[in-house]
Amino acid sequence: MNKNTVIYPGSFDPFTNGHLNIINRSSKVFEKVIVSVAHNVSKKTVFTIDERVEIIKEIFKDRPNIEVDSFQGLLVEYAKKVKTNTILRGMRSVSDFEYEFQMALANKSIDDSVETIFMVTDSEFTYISSSLIKEIVTLGGSPKHLVPDIVEKKLIEKLQRKQEEN
Repeated sequence: MNKNTVIYPGSFDPFTNGHLNIINRSSKVFEKVIVSVAHNVSKKTVFTIDERVEIIKEIFKDRPNIEVDSFQGLLVEYAKKVKTNTILRGMRSVSDFEYEFQMALANKSIDDSVETIFMVTDSEFTYISSSLIKEIVTLGGSPKHLVPDIVEKKLIEKLQRKQEEN
């Protein structure tokens, strides 16, 4: 197992400045951060898995210690595949903790070698959520201060096209 590598999994639909904050900070703690886009069948997404991977790769194209990947199935199995046992989860608020704590315990019950580390986002990002961003854009607002530039551009294109089709 590579103890200098951490997996930061998520749906990242869309990728936010809060995600960016966690990745930037964790890259100072770990030699390698694997940002892994999860196939989450329970969420209705704006972007496909491939689009999300492409967008995140573009954001980190000049950061060799940040790898972008995707996975489906159990996170603990994916961790074995990429030869690490450390999972990073970002938290914005106390309400995130309950869900993340439950997931960490579930992962630990499947594979007790897997460790989950929680990182609290900087306070300026605590209110940002993917669903909030999608709602702002759908209602004609700008997500400029909530997401990286490439995400803003792709999100507006995608959601405006969807609205024109309806």
